Amino acid sequence: GRRGAAPDVTELLPQWLAAAGQHGYRAPASLVPALLDVARARTDLRPQALALAGTRGLWLARLNPDWRFALRGGSGGAGELPGPTDTAGVERLWQEGLFAERVALLGLVRAHEAAAAIRLLTTTWATERAEDRLMFLDSLRVGLSDDDEPFLEAALGDRSRNVRATAAELLSALPDSALAGRMAERALACVGPEGVTPPVDCDAGMLRDGVVKRPPAGRGERAWWLGQLVEAAPLSCWQERFGGLGPAEIVARPVAEGWTEELHAAWCRAAVRQRDPAWSRALLGSARAPAAAGPATASLAERAKLLSILDEEQRAAWVAEFIRAHGLSEAFQLLGVCVVPWAPALGRAVVEALDSARETGGYPWSFSGVMGLAERCLDPAEAGRLDAMTAEPAEPGGAAAYWSEAFQRLVATLRLRATMHAELALPGR
Repeated sequence: GRRGAAPDVTELLPQWLAAAGQHGYRAPASLVPALLDVARARTDLRPQALALAGTRGLWLARLNPDWRFALRGGSGGAGELPGPTDTAGVERLWQEGLFAERVALLGLVRAHEAAAAIRLLTTTWATERAEDRLMFLDSLRVGLSDDDEPFLEAALGDRSRNVRATAAELLSALPDSALAGRMAERALACVGPEGVTPPVDCDAGMLRDGVVKRPPAGRGERAWWLGQLVEAAPLSCWQERFGGLGPAEIVARPVAEGWTEELHAAWCRAAVRQRDPAWSRALLGSARAPAAAGPATASLAERAKLLSILDEEQRAAWVAEFIRAHGLSEAFQLLGVCVVPWAPALGRAVVEALDSARETGGYPWSFSGVMGLAERCLDPAEAGRLDAMTAEPAEPGGAAAYWSEAFQRLVATLRLRATMHAELALPGR
């Protein structure tokens, strides 16, 4: 159906909440209940809404069962925290605080001194609930370093399978860890210039290091185990194994029949986990190449993950080139990982593709997802350049009228975003 030419304010709520948080705003008391209702209904807005609600929101959450989620909603609903050097205050809140406060406290201490966060976590680790241990462990992704290895290695023996899996994942992101070394030894025994020989069994050592034994439906056991080994091995180990070749050259090598997709998909996951730009670029290949001809998986979801590892400029340039070569129909997921507001070259590529679709006479609802993204992600400074596309057609109705309305809404939304950010940034507000 037609959405009209007016901006959809609810779609801008995430940006408004994020901008308000960046400027350090807190909600007036009268709006806190509405914010808690928003956080209850939309989990994607929960952290920003709870941060804006502040300590009053946390207080109200204790009084209303409908808002109790805020007490376990992560750092967003936490109250005032002690300074990271306030040893007594940190210890008291860690022992007595609500879960949201403890998560926020752990992050605060971690940012100040990573080792101090590990020491704090160790004091209560054995008595924490499994789901809490998992979330605390997940918070160690920020600032992860080799100093965390002893704690994570011990967590490989945790009684919770999810905790063990997360510990193994974090250790595999540390190329110099003992687990990464063990995984490299196993993976190198399976893959080399001479071909691919998957493991014949999943032994106790592999299980302890996070390999899941039972494959999902439709996957063979040996292929499933091989993918996990390659995914967890340091990418640096492959250069020596392939005689000094770089990532692009290794990826371009022919692979034994039947193993290309499995091997390249595992390298994709490893590049994302280890945040390796060189391997990510190699696995993405040319943006102009057809998906089936690319070096990595044809999955757009995997490509989007690889793109997230590149810097902002490279990411935007690759997606802009992809759009010029393949159009917008395949680009939606890729656009979702690009930094907002979109870089000028990327914004131009999107607008040109939308304009081309308009000129062909097709109906705009087939592009509604991308048009909605453009409303939220285009640089508001582009509004003036789009005015010519908002003109009413000579004859009412038909595709031309729909496109005119869609571009009117796009321009109006861009101008509303510009006003919103300007008002939030006013000094003294």
